Amino acid sequence: METLEWVLRAAGLGLFALAAASTQAPKALGWRNELARLRPLTRQIFTTQAAYILVINVLMGLLAVAAPGLLLDRTPLAAIVSGFIFVYWAGRFVLQLVYFDASDAPKGLKYKVAEWGFLALFLYFSAAFGWATVYNLLEAA
Repeated sequence: METLEWVLRAAGLGLFALAAASTQAPKALGWRNELARLRPLTRQIFTTQAAYILVINVLMGLLAVAAPGLLLDRTPLAAIVSGFIFVYWAGRFVLQLVYFDASDAPKGLKYKVAEWGFLALFLYFSAAFGWATVYNLLEAA
């Protein structure tokens, strides 16, 4: 369990890094110009959802860094929370691979590195929280 706690702490640090990097997306992707063309309500909904995602990611990171034991205490709640986080990131990983169209993404090495770095983080988060979910489910049975 100690190893898994460190895996979750590393995932938490990765979530903080992802949140920090995500603050650069608006500039890199020209959100100001893109959003200016939207109706006010659509722009407000998009901005609110983006903020919610950022906060959720930071809070997942805080939980994983500060209290990994709570995610591994073999209770139904621990299984549900770790399972939710696993599904959240596994879904994001799959969406990145099969849904996102990066054909008009900014060009250049730093953007390609960022794209692959995000994908690697999504995979790591999926693996870490998936492992925690399996740990909770196997021990609870």
